[in-house]
Amino acid sequence: MSEAPSSNTAASGTPAPSTQAKKVVVRFRSTGNAPILKKSVYKISSAQRFQALIVFLRKELGYKSSEPLFVYVNSAFSPAPDEIVYNLSRCFGLDGQLTINYATTPAWG
Repeated sequence: MSEAPSSNTAASGTPAPSTQAKKVVVRFRSTGNAPILKKSVYKISSAQRFQALIVFLRKELGYKSSEPLFVYVNSAFSPAPDEIVYNLSRCFGLDGQLTINYATTPAWG
């Protein structure tokens, strides 16, 4: 006799979407004279705040917190640091990716 799926498990036996750690594909693009990353596409947790993405980008670029770094979504706007990455991806993602542009001087907005 087989067991019934628990409340946090879907009928297929996989965890329900609410408990499953979702990832968002993020593509970083340099703008102006900003250095280009060796690897430009990463997968990050959708539950992360935008601030975590900025901290990660600074680490990858070797930038200190005192050095200027301007970060934009789709070459259009800079979201609040406390914005959830999942919300940005759902609203502004294209082709399954969230495009993040970064620059050392203000570029848009």
